[in-house]
Amino acid sequence: MESLSLLWRIFPLVILLISFLIFYAYTNPSKQSRGDCSLFPHDNFWVASKHIVTPQGIIPGAVEVKGENIISIITGGNWRQKIKSAQIVDYGEAVVMPGLVDVHAHLDDPGRTEWEGFPSGTKATAAGGITTLIDLPLNSFPSTVSEETLKLKLKATEKNLRVDVGFWGGLVPENAFNASILDGLLRAGVLGLKSFMCPSGINDFPMTNTSHIKDSKISLDPRDDPRSYLTYLKRRLPSMEETALRELLTVTQDTRTCGPADGVYLHIVHLSDATSSLDLIREAKSRGDSISVETCPHYFAFSAEEISDGDTRFKCAPPIRDSANKENLWKALLEGDIDMLSSDHSPSEPELKLLEEGNFLRAWGGISSLQFVLPVTWSHGRKYGATLEHIALWWSEKPAKLIGQSLKGAIAIGNHADIAVWEPELEFDLNSDHPSIYAYVGKTLPGKVLATFMRGNLVYEDGKHASAACGVPILAS
Repeated sequence: MESLSLLWRIFPLVILLISFLIFYAYTNPSKQSRGDCSLFPHDNFWVASKHIVTPQGIIPGAVEVKGENIISIITGGNWRQKIKSAQIVDYGEAVVMPGLVDVHAHLDDPGRTEWEGFPSGTKATAAGGITTLIDLPLNSFPSTVSEETLKLKLKATEKNLRVDVGFWGGLVPENAFNASILDGLLRAGVLGLKSFMCPSGINDFPMTNTSHIKDSKISLDPRDDPRSYLTYLKRRLPSMEETALRELLTVTQDTRTCGPADGVYLHIVHLSDATSSLDLIREAKSRGDSISVETCPHYFAFSAEEISDGDTRFKCAPPIRDSANKENLWKALLEGDIDMLSSDHSPSEPELKLLEEGNFLRAWGGISSLQFVLPVTWSHGRKYGATLEHIALWWSEKPAKLIGQSLKGAIAIGNHADIAVWEPELEFDLNSDHPSIYAYVGKTLPGKVLATFMRGNLVYEDGKHASAACGVPILAS
């Protein structure tokens, strides 16, 4: 009885102690642990730099993070005097900018994880400063063309996402004229629909129209050398892009204000032709059509003249065109005629690139680049006058707007704490440790990514990843 009496006397003290610990945890959030999701354990902290890229310009200062969001921003060189918290990550001269948003990548999951997969693909994404990625509906198996196939993709993401990942659905003949299938796919949460106006190369993702192929009048001399890149270019003429665009633009006129499709938006992916195709896009925009367009770093990092015979690492579709075209792409990007950038990351097993055979007509087409799009863009862009604000506009602000993610794409109060930290002048070599199919192997690039925060979690820093995959799927509401 005496021990029972002692227990009852101690019990209120235990309850009081537990209550105090709970109160302390909530009133001192910087002491709370983020667990395995982050390399930095604190829930409330500051990220500081002399170069923070914000919608208002580049500022010295500090960004306060609490939980998943940015809750305050202090500007000026005396920011330390205004901060009471001891939890500060000061990146000094390095650039702190909004995490990149890549609206066009193929992670091949489920069904072809030997090519990539969500675990490795989103690790590379985080290492490249990308905090949000939108996965394309093809190259995985099955392709994402119905509610059922989207559910398979969502299941594959479980505990496998290092960053936030959304999904485009596929528009194919199977669902184009079936309202119930298409409605089910859209209601299930895809952010939009992707269609091909030429053969996709994937059997369960057929093209939606053939007229532009008939119109292109392609001829190929059987004597042409399949190891020659010029032979491949003959099969992917600029006129193919132009013809496809002409057909699309017969639809976009309905998207103008008060038109029958007002509110519908058309986005053109991986533009490579900076001649007549680009002129058509300029005309459509000037008429008020709801249209946007992206291009990819490999189209302005390389030119057809420098691709050696048999080097199928550079095969992609549309193809890399000549140096004059590359110059025009840069001009259009800087002048705002091209809205944004994406990776079009399209990996495969090395054997499919036919590196030894060097046959451009038979090799798999695709450039693997997720981890390096930021330094590639910077290393080439600064030669043309691209600024840090341009990088944030092309890789963060405009892509986030395209996918309807108002809490992403900018370092601003209330937004997700999605942050890329990188050093513009710090060079690194892409050596033979990287996969043989990488087109950038052998290059020295400035602009090394130092750290990546995703929803406040430090998911990558100096070659290390957080031990848990805590990204979430992004679904349209």
